[in-house]
Amino acid sequence: MRRRALPLLLASLLLCLWANAGPAQAAGYRYWSFWERGASSSEWTYATVGPSTAVPSDGDVQGFRFAVSQDSKDAAQPRGGAVFGVVCARTPAQDGRKRVALVIDFGTSADAPAGESPPATRTACARVSPDATTADALASVAKPLRYNSGALLCAIAGYPRAGCGEAVSAGESAGGTNSGSGPSVGLFAGAAVVVLLGAAAVWQTRRRRHV
Repeated sequence: MRRRALPLLLASLLLCLWANAGPAQAAGYRYWSFWERGASSSEWTYATVGPSTAVPSDGDVQGFRFAVSQDSKDAAQPRGGAVFGVVCARTPAQDGRKRVALVIDFGTSADAPAGESPPATRTACARVSPDATTADALASVAKPLRYNSGALLCAIAGYPRAGCGEAVSAGESAGGTNSGSGPSVGLFAGAAVVVLLGAAAVWQTRRRRHV
């Protein structure tokens, strides 16, 4: 009975270790989300188009938030005040131009890439041509902007320095770089235990044969 119990024990341990050896699930993606807010609205709405195609009207408020989010349903909204009359109070209207209030929220330290610290949230009033897109308005007040080959907004005012919509694992610490794609330390430790148990079982079997 004891000889049969050892192989069963080893098989059970291997099965448990294998079940927990998979890579960590992604907690989300680190990126700039884009939000819209009409002149008469008091709530943010996740934009359905990108800033390079959105054409805001005079008096609109546009927002950007850098954070780790899984999708638009749980995306973090820009923080702080977003009242057009306050943001654009010192930017007088001009004929043939429109004013767009922008809220740029660089996020928290927990969402920042490794080695970077987010700047303070800022607001700006962009005075641009009537046909200007949100990207045009943003470029007029928050350069440098950085986009990837797919026209995804990667950086505002140079933040972050690198990266663009990269996946962040569930086990990644604030500002960490662990991708969660490799086996865990626990897996190696468990494997070592299995090896030791296997060696002990072989040793006991040989010992009994020579008794």
